[in-house]
Amino acid sequence: MGFIDHAKTVVERPQEAARLAVIIADEAGLNVSTIFDSLLKIIREKKKISLSQLALSVNVSPKVAEFWAKTLETHGRARINYPVNMFAEPEIEYIPVSHPAKKLPMYDLKRLADTYKVVADFVLAKINIWDVPTENVKIYEMQMPEVGEGTAALLDELIEELARSISIRGEDITDANKIAELKKLFFLNAREKIKRKLPNLDENSLSVLSGILLHKMYGLGEIEIIMADNWLEEIAINGSNVPVSVFHKKYGWLKTTMMLKSEEEIYNFAAQIGRKVGRQINSLNPIMDAHLVSGDRVAATIFPISTAGNTITIRRFARNPWTIIHMIDPKTNTMSVEIAAFLWLAMQYELNIMVAGGTASGKTSVLNSIVPFIPATQRIISIEDTREISLPKSLQWNWVPLNSRKANPEGQGEVSMLDLMIASLRMRPDRIIVGEVRKRDQAEALFETMHTGHAVYATMHADNVEQVKRRLIEPPIEIPKTEIKALQLVLIQYRDRRKSIRRTLELAEILSTEKEEKDVEMNYLYRWVPRTDVFEKVNDSIRVMEELNLHTGMTTDDINRDLKEKQVILRWMLKNGIKDIDEVGQIIKAYYKNPKQVAEAAIKDRKPSEIMS
Repeated sequence: MGFIDHAKTVVERPQEAARLAVIIADEAGLNVSTIFDSLLKIIREKKKISLSQLALSVNVSPKVAEFWAKTLETHGRARINYPVNMFAEPEIEYIPVSHPAKKLPMYDLKRLADTYKVVADFVLAKINIWDVPTENVKIYEMQMPEVGEGTAALLDELIEELARSISIRGEDITDANKIAELKKLFFLNAREKIKRKLPNLDENSLSVLSGILLHKMYGLGEIEIIMADNWLEEIAINGSNVPVSVFHKKYGWLKTTMMLKSEEEIYNFAAQIGRKVGRQINSLNPIMDAHLVSGDRVAATIFPISTAGNTITIRRFARNPWTIIHMIDPKTNTMSVEIAAFLWLAMQYELNIMVAGGTASGKTSVLNSIVPFIPATQRIISIEDTREISLPKSLQWNWVPLNSRKANPEGQGEVSMLDLMIASLRMRPDRIIVGEVRKRDQAEALFETMHTGHAVYATMHADNVEQVKRRLIEPPIEIPKTEIKALQLVLIQYRDRRKSIRRTLELAEILSTEKEEKDVEMNYLYRWVPRTDVFEKVNDSIRVMEELNLHTGMTTDDINRDLKEKQVILRWMLKNGIKDIDEVGQIIKAYYKNPKQVAEAAIKDRKPSEIMS
């Protein structure tokens, strides 16, 4: 498939486009060289060279050589000295680069901890993780494609040409679908212009240069490469005098080998992000909370609020969301198969669940992983500040994702999560998924929704089950105890910063009795044991068993058999590598249609493709 054919797939088949981009980038490698680099190399070696000699060196006509030399002159890489005597020849003189890019030193290969490749819009980077004794944290090195000075000059010229030739309206940069179309349009235009200037350039290098132009014009430059690394959760720009920092899923906080050129560059990136979502950042509004069209959260501050310089912190939205199979995988060991099966049972029979934990403990990831257990026959409304919930395709047909909105600089246009929760009740939902609950009015609406018969799933900040109970009962939230009993299950996520691991710390049920209890009674079902890194069962379920018996007629033995069956299916999916969110969704959809068939396939270890087809 050629580049133009590939560009047409960007919107219609993004996954295939991404796969082809990896192939193209791999073939192009980390070095892109053009005739402009050869031209500049000759000029640099000679210091000065006549136009005819330069033309002869690269085997082109003097007219073509002069045209290329003018491109280098325009961008400060060379100077053409025209003589007063009309019979004398012009000379081309080399101009050294006066402001080299900031770079950190390379490190000893013997200390290499990890290495892998990342591709963003055909631009391939090699990522090296270095373990350096003199540093407090590991070093994250990006080996970017090497573009010579001559080619860089050409790209600078093309940026100006493309900016003039492609008209962009305000709405084009705020709509995800229009941005995808814009990227396709840009690629085709960039490719055409590069091809016109360099007719002999190979297709793969052409694709890489087009990707670099995209990042320079409509992206965040080399930060786009970091944004494409699925091992990263956070990117932190803390000023132009220190390296960019990243939070790696495997290694925790790392220091990169990238430094931004200036405070102005950081500010320009922040302002660019703000414009795309209707936010402003300036001396009057020095703090900005925003999000990229991809869903990534952005927090930016500028001097003098941040005294050490301008900052941008980006929380990456998962491109390939974690599923329940990732959670039970022994490599991550986030939760046990028994806990996962119990959550599946609770989701299937519409029990309300609160997922709590500290910052970056994986609350949203766990909530995301259990959502595919919702039957595909039901209508789902999700309510968030920033779009983080991802549903498998099997559930998207009747899903309404809602996002809150802050007021504009004039204080108008705010849409709160409470507004959305009230609006969602008029949409006839079967299930409501709520982002983080922070305020009393949000909590009141949440529990009122539970009492009206809707199954609700939400997250909140709390370190353990007891803290969830206190936060709900005590000021400022202060929900009546009788209301809280509408919530059946509380799950706690924990992050060990020292070991950089995440675990399901506790799973408990809130017991419901007709008596007016002095306190809300909790029954702990499962708990993580840090010393042995295992999940142990603490108590048998009381409330869940009673409610399922009351509403479905299932006996305790029936429920236990159902849980065992679900455990078998989950282990079968893990064994067969069913981790993609859509594949997990297909298995769950097949299970609800014919549970015996899926259970039998798991027991007999048949191929999952037979069930998903």
